[in-house]
Amino acid sequence: MENMYGIEYSKPEVVLLQQTGIGVAEAAARTCYDSFSNSENEVIKDIEDALPNRQMCQAINAIEESELLDELAWTYFHHSILEHANLSFLVRGTSRGVLQEHARHRIQAISVRSTRYTMSSVINAFVASLHGGDKAFFIEKVLAFDMFVTTNKAYNTIEIGAIYDKLAYQAGVVEDFYSIAVAKSSLELLGAYSDDPEALFVALQEGKKKRNVGDAFKHIISDNVKVDMVVTFNLRSLKNYFTLRDSGAAFFQIRWLAQEMMRVTPQKYLDLIVKKK
Repeated sequence: MENMYGIEYSKPEVVLLQQTGIGVAEAAARTCYDSFSNSENEVIKDIEDALPNRQMCQAINAIEESELLDELAWTYFHHSILEHANLSFLVRGTSRGVLQEHARHRIQAISVRSTRYTMSSVINAFVASLHGGDKAFFIEKVLAFDMFVTTNKAYNTIEIGAIYDKLAYQAGVVEDFYSIAVAKSSLELLGAYSDDPEALFVALQEGKKKRNVGDAFKHIISDNVKVDMVVTFNLRSLKNYFTLRDSGAAFFQIRWLAQEMMRVTPQKYLDLIVKKK
């Protein structure tokens, strides 16, 4: 855990899901200069005389070093050929605040845990708190979800209390609150467990989830909420990302994420995009 500005945070976890290799990037560069025969990689030389077959393609994707790519990247700064290499990362436990920062990087493919479909447990805890429970019941349940990047229990209790207050306000002004909070097939549970919040919560959790439940409740969460995502960068865009985000000027949470992504990035890519110190 890291302590920043008096608040403790958890760091994200990152796994490299896939990598396309640097061989295709060298093949692209050799195509530009018609210089296949100059490669130190035999399979690239072979492209001079024949279109690659499946075995050759496998060998191309297994290439670990390329003198040409290194020269183009660091001597001539010809980075467009790096766009032919791609890496995909699974990120667990970064924040919605970081997600906003990520959106500023234009060239990436990103798929993020959706609040439209994944807020049922929070709403179920609130509904149960209205049936024999109270704010303390709600806070206890939501604390167990580990849904924030902050790890201070006292601070997270304040966050969850604010969520409760916003939901309580909404429940007081919406004519039929349960119609937006609970799946139609689960409405009968409200009467069956009218004064047993724990049993109602369990029953709602086991019942059918209301589709798109987050549409009505996105307002209750903050940038502190954890998100998971899969993000894919081409190598040129990853260079830009690491340059900007592994910097003391970057938002500290996205700097932590960039550092974790860099840690799991194989050296053959880092040699082409991260300036040697």
